[in-house]
Amino acid sequence: MAYDAIETPFGKTEKIIGGSAVYVAYAASNFVQPINQVSIIGYDFEKKELESLKERGVSLEGVEVVSDKKSFFWSGKYYLDMNSRDTLVTDLNVLADFNPVVPDRYQGSEFVMLGNLAPRTQINVIEQLKERPKLIAMDTMNFWMETAMDDLKIVLKMVDVLLINDSEARQLSGEYSLVKAAKAVMKMGPRYLIIKKGEHGALLFHNDNVFFAPALPLESVFDPTGAGDTFAGGFMGYLAKTKDISFENMKTAIIFGSALASFCVEKFGTERLKEISHADIDDRVKQFVDLVNFDIALV
Repeated sequence: MAYDAIETPFGKTEKIIGGSAVYVAYAASNFVQPINQVSIIGYDFEKKELESLKERGVSLEGVEVVSDKKSFFWSGKYYLDMNSRDTLVTDLNVLADFNPVVPDRYQGSEFVMLGNLAPRTQINVIEQLKERPKLIAMDTMNFWMETAMDDLKIVLKMVDVLLINDSEARQLSGEYSLVKAAKAVMKMGPRYLIIKKGEHGALLFHNDNVFFAPALPLESVFDPTGAGDTFAGGFMGYLAKTKDISFENMKTAIIFGSALASFCVEKFGTERLKEISHADIDDRVKQFVDLVNFDIALV
């Protein structure tokens, strides 16, 4: 839960609401409620944003408020292709001392999404859970591969699903081929691997099974910030709603996650996610189905 300041070729914002937990919550709340949030914020986090989350069925019991420090702040600038960006400012603020505590009321949560934090922090959260959830998914990044690989190897053995992008998959595995990379990463622990390829879609791996979900071609991409977290929230939210963690159902969950992510990029921050309805989501999913559906006669 954070504040971002974003500049793209199509506009610029001052401080707006952001953070992976916020994007995940907004996406997942379309499918299941309550969303049990564990995070940390400072005194500057606006009450109207907290109320907006509560209205979406997000429980903030696990959100620590630090009265004398500011919330995490990130500022970035994107370039025309939207795949490359420069980080201008990273102020950890309250996040520097984050020691997450899982409230008793959150115990028994069946689906857990671990945001992109230090692997040791992710391990800490899992170890607080008294019952093994039905599914644990996690995000990570190249920074942790370079600075905390020992802890990362531990947490990978504790989760079911890993979400990373293609360059991170190659770095983690040491393999260039994404198929070889996926097999190497799954040997490290996670039974399922999702490799995100941005505007080129996403790949789902499980054992020898592979599924590819395209990204929807969009006329306007204003801000890609939070798209990956929105994808994760849609994916996990759909699984939590259906309570089916088979490979076949995960294929559908990836389409729903991709649909939510396609909304996210249409406006800055969480603005578009606050507007969409269930009908909007269904229409967008139908567009994904139409995109890949075809008849062919074998000769």
